[in-house]
Amino acid sequence: MSAAAAFLDRDGVINRAIVRAGRPFPPASVAELEILPGVPAALARLRTAGLRLIVVSNQPDVARGSTTKTAVDEINDALLRALPLDAIRCCLHDSHHDCDCRKPRPGLLLQAAADFDLDLAASWMVGDRWRDVEAGRAAGCHTIFIDYAYNEAQPGQVDHRVSSLPEAVPIILGELK
Repeated sequence: MSAAAAFLDRDGVINRAIVRAGRPFPPASVAELEILPGVPAALARLRTAGLRLIVVSNQPDVARGSTTKTAVDEINDALLRALPLDAIRCCLHDSHHDCDCRKPRPGLLLQAAADFDLDLAASWMVGDRWRDVEAGRAAGCHTIFIDYAYNEAQPGQVDHRVSSLPEAVPIILGELK
């Protein structure tokens, strides 16, 4: 029997994004990594409810040369040690690479669904950027947008808007009952 998942963007959902000029950026190193308030308890509630917890994240700064894969891996390893996550999947490409794994395309979600036997129609995508929402919609998931009012495009259509992952948890758990 297929399981449901909470697909979670990394920067801005799990950990604090570094906001410059109204736009979010990932932490550059583990030293800059800060897990957002309430995230450990929120993830524990989702895990207790039986959801698989999978982070899906665009990390184009690797392709752009402004960070290294090692730095991304170190941040991901720190998150995996600190939080009850099943997996972290990253796209290291930039937009011009035209890959299937870079959100808004659903490749990361589809591959995780195959690997973990997930029911995408019963799953959720939680993100803080329009690309996250579009990837979730393309994969057939319910979507939740964490709205930080970034100075960038907003999602066209989203199932729910919230201000944090802890605020999203009751929505997810209520829909599952």
